[in-house]
Amino acid sequence: MEQFNFDIRLIFAILNGKVSAAINRKLYRNFRQNGLEISPEQWTVLIFLWEKDGVTQQELCNATFKDKPSMTRLIDHMERQHLVVRISDKKDQRTNLIHLTRTGKDLEEQARLIANKTLVEALQGISVEELRVSQEVLRKIFYNTKD
Repeated sequence: MEQFNFDIRLIFAILNGKVSAAINRKLYRNFRQNGLEISPEQWTVLIFLWEKDGVTQQELCNATFKDKPSMTRLIDHMERQHLVVRISDKKDQRTNLIHLTRTGKDLEEQARLIANKTLVEALQGISVEELRVSQEVLRKIFYNTKD
């Protein structure tokens, strides 16, 4: 690897999720300010379900990079909020499929608008080319360190 100067604290702050945490805090605040009682974690599940409703918990784990116990807690909470419901799979009674409720479906338009606004705020002053390069670099780091 060629030598170059870099700020190791900044690189580890980025790679340890500081940027992600800051965006999540902003997204959480923006949801609350607009009357949506969902978390950024719930948002990642909802996005997936809006695209493909009626999936297994394992599919949600894979899509959101969460482990099974974390996903179980998240789905439990979302059920209490009447955003999703578990329904037994007709083909395999041992498997539950996660489905959106009417409440969960009705959140889509407003939640997407708020998330897009949050992203625009977060990416202020960053060019499309800078984003493209950043995305490619982070993708490479992810695959270099993936187990």
